[in-house]
Amino acid sequence: MTDVFDHVLSTSEIKTYKPDPRAYQLAVDAFGLKKEDILFVAFAGWDAAGAKAFGYTTFWVNRLKLPHEQLGAVLDAVGNDLNDLLSFIQTQR
Repeated sequence: MTDVFDHVLSTSEIKTYKPDPRAYQLAVDAFGLKKEDILFVAFAGWDAAGAKAFGYTTFWVNRLKLPHEQLGAVLDAVGNDLNDLLSFIQTQR
């Protein structure tokens, strides 16, 4: 995979796990962007909630159509698949 992507981010580098804010900081540091300029896309609702608490714009791809977790974070968007993600991105331009 390292030949395909410019950045491969892993929490193993910092020896912690999400939702520790240091895990979400990895992308800010790797890409040199402000967290407000990053769209965090998650498969797990708890991961999207952690990213939202960190300050990312969030999209939860809820393929399994699970109930929304009550974690105190209001996500920016939720969809069932990557087509819904593309629609969300197009509305953000």
